[in-house]
Amino acid sequence: MKIRDILDKRKLSVSFEVFPPRQDSGIEGVMRCTNELAELNPDFISVTYGAGGGTSANTVRIASHLQTIGVTPIAHLTSYSSTKDEVHRVISELKEKNVYNILALRGDKPRDPDFVPPGDYRYASDLVTDIKSLGDFCVGGACYPEGHPESGGREQDISNLKAKVDAGCSFLTTQMFFENSLLYSFLYRTQAKGITVPVLAGIMPVTSGKQVQRIRELSNAYLPTKFLSLVDRFGDNNDAMKQAGIAYASEQIIDLVANGVRGIHIYAMNRPDIVRAIMANISSILEGARAL
Repeated sequence: MKIRDILDKRKLSVSFEVFPPRQDSGIEGVMRCTNELAELNPDFISVTYGAGGGTSANTVRIASHLQTIGVTPIAHLTSYSSTKDEVHRVISELKEKNVYNILALRGDKPRDPDFVPPGDYRYASDLVTDIKSLGDFCVGGACYPEGHPESGGREQDISNLKAKVDAGCSFLTTQMFFENSLLYSFLYRTQAKGITVPVLAGIMPVTSGKQVQRIRELSNAYLPTKFLSLVDRFGDNNDAMKQAGIAYASEQIIDLVANGVRGIHIYAMNRPDIVRAIMANISSILEGARAL
């Protein structure tokens, strides 16, 4: 099923994200994770893509597995480190598996300082255009409530986002954020620029102190005082931080649903136990909000 059709029917969508293993030996563990997440009745599950195509084969494999267990998959595809030949090969594999939902991303720059990108795609919008030319794909894109760190400012960031939507993105999924007011401000700015596709709120449950350092390294996400207080108090106690992180993510989602967001996208980090706890916290809230 195309995700654009799901979003047309649902008042609120709920989706999860998993990532492939670095080594093929870990694939069975990820398959078990997707099986457990499927039991929580998501509208779809997205599967990330490794930098430089390192996990692309497993991305296709996991997406295909999701199809067999009755869950709509969306496969990530990145452009920064990829040639057109590589992208077209992956798209051909997705077609063979009847996977027609793709999240088109520029992707992170490899850490290797000597890496030279092939340059086949300058922007994510170029990747969107290419995907749309190769079949009837439903294409989504990423967005950044606080602005992409390389965009050159909020106005330029919104202009770049509009280009992706105009190229054929049917929906957008946000980078993680921890202060809901930032999302509401972002949605106001996007709508003012004529971006009307559904925007799904990306929620990252932080359940260990080590995750915070990783978040700081990978994103420019603002960490509010309330959140930092939890980390300062519970970051060295794994059980306490897990409980606090689940509670914080649950509160974020409750506020987002109350304010009419179109979708909740939980970065599961291959931890179905965390997602299960969040879903249990908000089950009755979601029941009415997700009605067809």
